[in-house]
Amino acid sequence: MTAVDAVSIITTKRDGGELSDAQIDWVVDGFTKGAVADEQMAALAMAIVWRGMTRRETARWTNAMIASGRRMDFTDLPRPTVDKHSTGGVGDKITLPLAPLVAACGAVVPQLSGRGLGHTGGTLDKLEAIPGWRADVPVARMREILSDPGIGAVVCAAGADLAPADKRLYALRDVTGTVESIPLIASSIMSKKIAEGTAALVLDVKVGSGAFLKTLDGARELATAMVELGTDAGVRTVALLTAMDTPLGRTAGNALEVAESVEVLAGGGPADIVELTLTLAREMVAQAGLDIDPADALADGRAMDHWRAMIQAQGGDPDAPLPRAKHTEIIRAERDGVLTRLDAMAVGIATWRLGAGRARQGDPVQFGAGIEMHAKPGDSVTTGEPLLTLHTDTPEAFSGALAALENSFTIGTAPPPQPPLILDRIAP
Repeated sequence: MTAVDAVSIITTKRDGGELSDAQIDWVVDGFTKGAVADEQMAALAMAIVWRGMTRRETARWTNAMIASGRRMDFTDLPRPTVDKHSTGGVGDKITLPLAPLVAACGAVVPQLSGRGLGHTGGTLDKLEAIPGWRADVPVARMREILSDPGIGAVVCAAGADLAPADKRLYALRDVTGTVESIPLIASSIMSKKIAEGTAALVLDVKVGSGAFLKTLDGARELATAMVELGTDAGVRTVALLTAMDTPLGRTAGNALEVAESVEVLAGGGPADIVELTLTLAREMVAQAGLDIDPADALADGRAMDHWRAMIQAQGGDPDAPLPRAKHTEIIRAERDGVLTRLDAMAVGIATWRLGAGRARQGDPVQFGAGIEMHAKPGDSVTTGEPLLTLHTDTPEAFSGALAALENSFTIGTAPPPQPPLILDRIAP
């Protein structure tokens, strides 16, 4: 018999032992209900950071977090369900064109998304830049929208009753230096996605300077853990590792990214956004068991139709003008040449400082704030040509943003090697 009390569980993991199912169930339930103190869970989280967890422990931990709240069920819907999750990057607006595109292909996309924190943007913040659009959708209304073949996609906030243990634990890890644990990160992401009730899931795991994971090995480890968790839970799961050394697209910031996403749905937009959107859409369509090329639904306007219907279904006006910042500042090229580097992290931090992001949960964001990138690595530039345009409502923010962008780009004489956007694929 293994001891089921907080101190025994902490010391078991501290000493490199494996937690039993009963211990995991008890400590997650106790923490959710307040019976396990924050300092005890913080100690256990630190022990997990140092000692790790086995695949069985991680799966059980994930299941315990799912069991702390409600689990949604869409199995009665007439079309297959599939979702996508990104680990976050700079200029990562892919959900906006992707959800309606996959819905236009015949799948149902129940996308529960989050808000931005720090240098990575949040999907809900981007969509809330659209006048009238609402992130909070009751479950009954969510089912109505998903059941409508002319819509088929919802992007909304997760309810408070979806994996509440994860919300409490995430907040604790954030302030106790225990974020960097592959089992805890994987279980945090996957508990919400599995509880969401989707039958299939495609993961976009970012790698590079602008991502949480800087190395291919670390990203591969996380992707593998999440694919295993999804598979063990009966969710068809595949992961793509995608590059995030350079921002995606040519905009970073909420309303700016919405406008760029609409360009993609209209048949234009930056090549990298189109490539990643179609690549992820093909994976999602395949996981949903559908035989259709998403490129056709993008080219013939069906994806745009689903976008407009999706925005209207959540109270938004797809024709309304998007917010624009009151002040701009331009960074210009100081010499002729070729842009060889544009650092994603620097752009992300500058965008955040301009007001597009938040330092703490609950802080307001400026919908019009952000950065336009007039050149990307490989583009030729001339002296005096605009490289970046900074947007904000608070001009005193320019100094901090400019400081973040110092040494963030390089102009050389020859085009740099163009690394692939898709770095690896992890499947069961």
